[in-house]
Amino acid sequence: QVQLVESGGGLVQAGGSLRLSCAASGIIFERNAMAWYRQVPGKQRELVASITGGGTTNYPDVVKGRFTISRDNAKNTVYLQMNSLKPEDTAKYYCAAGPTPRYLTSWGQGTQVTVSS
Repeated sequence: QVQLVESGGGLVQAGGSLRLSCAASGIIFERNAMAWYRQVPGKQRELVASITGGGTTNYPDVVKGRFTISRDNAKNTVYLQMNSLKPEDTAKYYCAAGPTPRYLTSWGQGTQVTVSS
């Protein structure tokens, strides 16, 4: 049974930083691509960052240069370091896993990030 458990969300002022963590179990972690998505009520879920099993990363322009995804295969954990946060980064952040970044089969429950202006 696959489990993805996110942590590290919270309330932060604009310009601040947060680091999200996602602990995975029930999968062969190093063989999985991992990704972070975010969603605001009433809007579609959007990609924030992804990383392949080999360590190739991908970011949309809206977070490029501010967010960094990384993984620790020994700990079965993926991280999202978020710097220079903006109010528009406020969302629920979800961790996902799958064979490729475009084919994600498991999702966590999400962690809320709120950035105040």
